[in-house]
Amino acid sequence: MNLKNFLSLFLILVFSAQANAESVWDKSEKQLAVPTTIVVYRSPTCGCCHKWIEHLKKHQFTVKDIVNDDVNTIKQKYGVPAAMQSCHTAIINGYVIEGHVPAADIITLLAKRPKIVGISVPAMPAGTPGMEMGGRKDPFDVVAFDENGKFSVFNHYEGY
Repeated sequence: MNLKNFLSLFLILVFSAQANAESVWDKSEKQLAVPTTIVVYRSPTCGCCHKWIEHLKKHQFTVKDIVNDDVNTIKQKYGVPAAMQSCHTAIINGYVIEGHVPAADIITLLAKRPKIVGISVPAMPAGTPGMEMGGRKDPFDVVAFDENGKFSVFNHYEGY
């Protein structure tokens, strides 16, 4: 085997191992006491949404996956402010979950039951559940939003 073939094989093995590696988000100690249904609305072309759904399932969520060609209508229906929007919208126990919110934060939300509309990870930061990119993890906030348009930091994650 020549050096070029060896390097190609090596890179394929490395990237395959990373793709199949367990997510750091799946190691969270917070789990639901009982399975709870979350309804996820996503675009048919979104790949990261499927990864986020798998993350939720690993934390005992029962996921109802609804593919929708017009997720913006769903966001409007549930009152997701433009500044909070991301690629998918979920509903659980009357709360809106927007974007790549870690399962542990959803579990905390359900335990505390604050008077808010929901929580969001606006945009699509690298390193969030479903948006893992090797070792890259951007800092990000999970943001709570209420019906009056007020935002507050629900949780903060450092990057590395």
